Amino acid sequence: MTLIKSISGIRGTIGGKVGDNLTPVDAVKFASAYGTWLKNYEDSSIVRTGKLKVVVGRDARISGPMIHNLVVNTLIGLGIDVIDLGLSTTPTVEVAVPLEKADGGIILTASHNPKQWNALKLLNEKGEFLNSIEGEKILVIAEEEAFDFSDVDSLGEITENDAYMDIHIDEVLNLALVDVDAVKAAKFKIVVDGVNSSGGIIIPKLLELMGVEVVKLYCDPTGHFPHNPEPLKEHLTDISELVVKEKADLGVVVDPDVDRLAFVCEDGEMFGEEYTLVACADYVLSKTPGNAVSNMSSSRALRDIANKHSGSYEASAVGEVNVVHLMKKNNAIIGGEGNGGIIYPESHYGRDSLVGVALFLTHLANKKMSVSALRATYPQYYMSKNKIELTPQIDVDAILVAMTEIYKNEDISTIDGVKIDFENDWVHLRKSNTEPIIRIYTEAPTQEQADTLALRIIDEIKEIAGI
Repeated sequence: MTLIKSISGIRGTIGGKVGDNLTPVDAVKFASAYGTWLKNYEDSSIVRTGKLKVVVGRDARISGPMIHNLVVNTLIGLGIDVIDLGLSTTPTVEVAVPLEKADGGIILTASHNPKQWNALKLLNEKGEFLNSIEGEKILVIAEEEAFDFSDVDSLGEITENDAYMDIHIDEVLNLALVDVDAVKAAKFKIVVDGVNSSGGIIIPKLLELMGVEVVKLYCDPTGHFPHNPEPLKEHLTDISELVVKEKADLGVVVDPDVDRLAFVCEDGEMFGEEYTLVACADYVLSKTPGNAVSNMSSSRALRDIANKHSGSYEASAVGEVNVVHLMKKNNAIIGGEGNGGIIYPESHYGRDSLVGVALFLTHLANKKMSVSALRATYPQYYMSKNKIELTPQIDVDAILVAMTEIYKNEDISTIDGVKIDFENDWVHLRKSNTEPIIRIYTEAPTQEQADTLALRIIDEIKEIAGI
């Protein structure tokens, strides 16, 4: 059991002792810190009149209603009005915040973590995740418990609004590059795995409005996840088998809060979560040439696609807020993360599986080919993801510095750990913020080459560390 406090929010397992887990006391404490930060927030570009307003939504996990009620009523106690979306998705809340002209938003979800986890994810007035400076301020307020609650005549009010999933769908279908008629003409049959969360509601509804025949798998939002909710190949055997059995054109998989997206090919093989962004970028950049951004642990294939369409590519530090910052700086047309997260600014600056599904299906309909055939048109890269556990006495930063020196003649970035770009492959070394671990990501033209590179780097780290 554990409680993790970070600049992006607070997450932990339900139950246990205060301060060690995500207990009701911790939920109230952190919601109080966020609300207090909002009340003290100063920005000359924002004109406030009347009470503050915050949008709140949750995924379907079992602890959701409990945490939801605690957070909403804490905000009310601070004198903040709440737009309560109830069962929702992360991108839906992100879309709702600016539409409601709200001052912020809170999403109650532990994303791809198992059912015993929950979390508070915090948004600013644009519906985007907070930056590190803002997040640090909230952590300090929570630690100091510097809260000042409102008197009885100044309490906030709750407005329930369950229309936003439909509003979100309409917003996606109205995007200029989403061709609903082309998708309808293709007569796709698609299996959807909603991992028994809110994706099981919103994704089938989106697909049906695009004229798709939908086969539902785990689309009942009970919060009882039927498999590990992270959309990785080893967790998706059921949908892979059902796609083949149903003779479907593809499978669509989302995580519990619907910001990560994976596809299954018609033969039951995975399209590859790294290639969700690659395929969507290929389509978008073919229609609107420009730049692309992903984090530096994502596939080199996105760089290849951007170059193919005469655009530039840059890599950010890991983390959605870092990707968004670099996208804005570079005026990127599309970006995201290799874990299946699509960020398309024409919609909003947040990972959004609905946007990804609509763009991908338009692309597929235009190409008039199978999903496996489309996948074969993209550069072939393979990843190896490893970690090396060190003793607490070992200086992890010193190891990373030593690795930088060893490879000083290569293309190196140190904005987030150490990323070493070789001609045909790369390695990214990142230290954990909570334990003495170095995560080692490699990518190469074959799986064997990726694994071999990872083993070589691990051996070099062990030699430096003297283990």
